[in-house]
Amino acid sequence: MVKMVNGERRDESVAIAIDRDKGSQAALKWAVDNLLTPGETLTLVHVRVKQTLANNGTQPNKSGDDVKELFLPFRCFCTRKDINCEEVVLEDDDAAKGIIEYVQENAIDILVLGASKMTLLKRFKAVDVTSAVMKGAPNFCTVYAISKGKISSVRSATSSPPPLCTIRPQLPARASNASNNNSSPRTERRLQSVESTQDEIEMIKCPYLRKEYDQGTYQASVTDSDLSFMSSDRPSVDWFFPTSRLSVSSEFEDNRDSFATSSSSSDKQSIDLGSSYSAFSTSSQESGRLSSLSMHSQDDVESEMRRLKLELKYTMDMYSSACKEAIAAKKTTTELHKWKEERKHKLEEAILAKEAALAIAENEKAKSRAAMEALAAAHRMAEIEAQKRKQIETAALREVDDNNKEMHSLTHSDRMYRKYTIEEIEEGTENFSDSHKIGEGGYGPVYKGILDYTPVAIKVVRPDATQGRSQFQQEVEVLTCIRHPNMVLLLGACAEYGCLVYEYMANGSLEDRLLRRGNSPVLSWQLRFRIAAEIATSLNFLHQLKPEPLVHRDLKPANILLDQHMVSKISDVGLARLVPAPLVDDIASHYRMTSAAGTLCYIDPEYQQTGMLGTKSDIYSFGIMLLQILTAKPPMGLTSQVERAIEEGNFSEVLDPVVADWPLEEALVLAKLGLQCAALRRKDRPDLGNVVLPELKRLMDLAEKNMLIT
Repeated sequence: MVKMVNGERRDESVAIAIDRDKGSQAALKWAVDNLLTPGETLTLVHVRVKQTLANNGTQPNKSGDDVKELFLPFRCFCTRKDINCEEVVLEDDDAAKGIIEYVQENAIDILVLGASKMTLLKRFKAVDVTSAVMKGAPNFCTVYAISKGKISSVRSATSSPPPLCTIRPQLPARASNASNNNSSPRTERRLQSVESTQDEIEMIKCPYLRKEYDQGTYQASVTDSDLSFMSSDRPSVDWFFPTSRLSVSSEFEDNRDSFATSSSSSDKQSIDLGSSYSAFSTSSQESGRLSSLSMHSQDDVESEMRRLKLELKYTMDMYSSACKEAIAAKKTTTELHKWKEERKHKLEEAILAKEAALAIAENEKAKSRAAMEALAAAHRMAEIEAQKRKQIETAALREVDDNNKEMHSLTHSDRMYRKYTIEEIEEGTENFSDSHKIGEGGYGPVYKGILDYTPVAIKVVRPDATQGRSQFQQEVEVLTCIRHPNMVLLLGACAEYGCLVYEYMANGSLEDRLLRRGNSPVLSWQLRFRIAAEIATSLNFLHQLKPEPLVHRDLKPANILLDQHMVSKISDVGLARLVPAPLVDDIASHYRMTSAAGTLCYIDPEYQQTGMLGTKSDIYSFGIMLLQILTAKPPMGLTSQVERAIEEGNFSEVLDPVVADWPLEEALVLAKLGLQCAALRRKDRPDLGNVVLPELKRLMDLAEKNMLIT
């Protein structure tokens, strides 16, 4: 990381204070992941804390081999991450102070510390060092405290580091060979040892191990109430010995003041420090200690006081933590016993639940076996029914084929129509000129032509039409054997080229007139009533044919043609089928078609679903046509619109608006009749000859009387 400092470019220096704990490893990993990039340099700083000995000397707490072993895992981790690392070993009697001074002298930009969680003593020291460094670090250094791989606290830099010219070079003497005599005074900082007996040292380090102070200021034994108090969330030496701690602190302050006064006097008299050490030794020991302390400098006394305070705090904290751990262990034991009881209870419940589940599984298995047996029986029954149905269908199809053959032989013998040549048809249509084209059917175009000085309509079956040739044969056979005033007249045909010659219908189809294509005149309600009756009459004629009824199967406004006198005639009987007479009224018969034929929205739903064909299939299509004659609307969803309008009382709104003088009462009767014919179920549709035709005849008579009056 590079930054500008006083106009100079310099790399940010990153240092990590390490020790033998997992907190230091977590701090290193966090720094590598968040602060450094491969190739950068990292400084590993370790402070060997010197321990004061009784024989006027100091000794570091780690040997050279221990230091090498300490740095080894950190060096390996940096090598794997491609991070250059520098190792610095400092010696000081205070780890926090050593780190702070190193940061100050070397202008470290970022310092990372980790909190140790290994032992009680290390945890307390780590917390003390971390807080001390956070408070005492220079303002130009950003300090991160890492706990469990995350930032527990941070102190950001508030100023820039000093210029490079003022930075002291790093002291090599602070490396691992700190025992050299050439080390700097700060690096080899040593405390002057105080001449005291081994008993005095033990008394200063562990005052609570004695049963009581010499003057009986407090008892060292701990009662049950003290133990519970020390196990609180905030153990503290001040809370455990509030009076003694204040007295010790004040006595050491008095010692410092009196010692300073004695040092400045000309006769250098010794200082009586007996009152300050009355809690730690007898009167004879105090006089010897005072005489020894009088020979030291003020700095040595302050260092000794600080060491004693720290040792007392560490010792009391350890004792308090030990008490808390004992209580926590007892609590853990109780919880463990409780957990074992709960686990035993849950195990018993699990065994009972397993037994119940096994019983349920057995029951379900038995039910499954019974269901499989029932399913197998149902399959056998279905196969038997399918075989029976197939046999019946085969017999019905055979019977229909026989009837068709008989009908074909009958029509062949009585077929009466004019046979035209293709040259005559081409001459009459001017070689099928587009100017003569008057429409487009499902199986080919329709042309207007002149044959035998008579206007005719010629329908040409396209060669690529799949069912065109069969429809051609069907229309020839049907139209040549039947005659009716409301059926289109077949004049002739050209069987070789699939051309059918019909009488010319000057006013086109009913669909064109309802939609007023070509700006045709409006159909009055009188004409609409008459057209409905004429369609019903011709349809009833087809259904009453002998020996077999004929079902049209494609009844719609586009297949109703109007001549010059507005007389309606049914055309396009290519999809018509003969229905065996015994099956006409037998709705549940097994006569079925292989596929439904006709136009969407006009096909009988029951016929489309089941393939059952009957004369009632044409009744459904006729019902949709009646509703279109009244409304001139598309067939999709028309029944729902009319039913809703009748229920809501606004029937007049669905009638064709181009007709201004609708007789609402008669129109409503016709609409209800159309809804009955368009019923979804075949058995709900009325009979054409007995119910529908009489009502339509009455409406047609009413329309004709109205036309005569007007």
